[in-house]
Formats: sequence, structure tokens, C-alpha cells
Amino acid sequence: MAAEIDPAVLMGDRELLGRSSTADRVAEILRTRIAEGYLAPGTKLSEDSIGHALGVSRNTLREAFRLLTHEGLLTHELNRGVFVRVLTVQDVIDIYRVRKLIECAAVRSLSMPPYDLSQAEAAVAEGEKASEDSNWAALGTANIHFHQAVVALARSTRLNELMRGVLAELRLVFHAMDNPRGFHEPYLPRNREILSALQEANVVRAELLLTSYLDDAEKQLVERYSERFQGP
Repeated sequence: MAAEIDPAVLMGDRELLGRSSTADRVAEILRTRIAEGYLAPGTKLSEDSIGHALGVSRNTLREAFRLLTHEGLLTHELNRGVFVRVLTVQDVIDIYRVRKLIECAAVRSLSMPPYDLSQAEAAVAEGEKASEDSNWAALGTANIHFHQAVVALARSTRLNELMRGVLAELRLVFHAMDNPRGFHEPYLPRNREILSALQEANVVRAELLLTSYLDDAEKQLVERYSERFQGP
């Protein structure tokens, strides 16, 4: 039986809709919840529960579902409903292909310092706090925030929006890791190392560190994802 979303998770998001309740804003709320790890692959999305929690119409919700299905975050199964998508190994490989193109290019494009590293610094601090609290799900979220901040250095609204969708997909992959601490914690000092290189305006070193980071993470996730979902 597929897991179902707890409507209480979304009740606090209702006020985010304000007066201009639109499918785009509903989609953003659900996308964020996926990126934060609240909605696992295979979760069934009930129109009644989510519509009631957010106070939106069925038509608005269906449009939001359509948008997220187009992004590859949801899937519609005939006569069964809408579910958070379970990604394939090829999806994981493609996610990292896109990440390398976007994140490394964002770092490489940096001109003369100073750079606004406040978002990246806040994300590293967020990760260190999560590690101290042994909150490994929050550490995964902080890691995503750090890499979103790296892309934000390019100062491109379009790249930021694209990266939000890519990292939401990535969070679905994280659910395959049975030992979240063992997976996320070793990457925390590597985020700090990348940040230090950027603080020193050593763009070449930052890109090398980032490339190595992404290569290692891709290899680890592909291996585990293959074991879990593809079998021996």
C-alpha cells in the first residue's frame, strides 16, 4: 500500500497562499515539501486532503499536480491517482549531469570578488547545527540549500528556478539511503571547504572541489539506488 500524505504537514502552508491562491503557488508549496523530504517517493497525494489543508479548489490542485508531473516530480496512474514519482537510475545519472553543468558553470562564471556568500554561509551553518542536533533529514535539507546558494551566485532567476526543480528531484533520490547520517555527514566539511575556497576568491579550487564532490555523490547514490530499486 502506498504511503499517503498527512494533511497536517500542509496546514501551516495555507497562509502562504494569501489572497492570490494559484496553481503555481500550490505547486511551489508541494515542490518545497518534496525538496525538504516530507513527501517520499510513492506517496499518494489525495485531492481531498491537500485541497482541504490548503483551502484550494479541486481544479487549482489538479493544475498544480499537472505542473509538477511535467517537472517529473509526480506521476499520474490511471484509476489509482497521483503519486510522488519514484525515479530510475537513469534519472539519477541525468540529475548529476545537469548539476555539474549548472553548478560548476555558476562557480566558473564568477568575476572579481567580493561575492555575496551570505546564503552559502547560512546553509553551511544550518548544516552544522543539524549535525550537532543529529537531525540527518535537516542536514540533507541544508545540503540542498548550500547547492542552491552556489547556483544563486550566477544571479540568474531562470537558473535558480531550474535548480529548485532539479534539487527537489534529488531529494527523492536521498530517500534510497538507509543510513542518512552516513551519507550526508561526510559532505558537510566538503561544503565548508568549497565555501572557504570561494571566500578566498579561489574560483579554480572551488570548481575542482565541487566537481569532485558531485562525482563522488553521484557514484554513491547510483550504486545504492541500483541495489535498492533494480535488485541484484
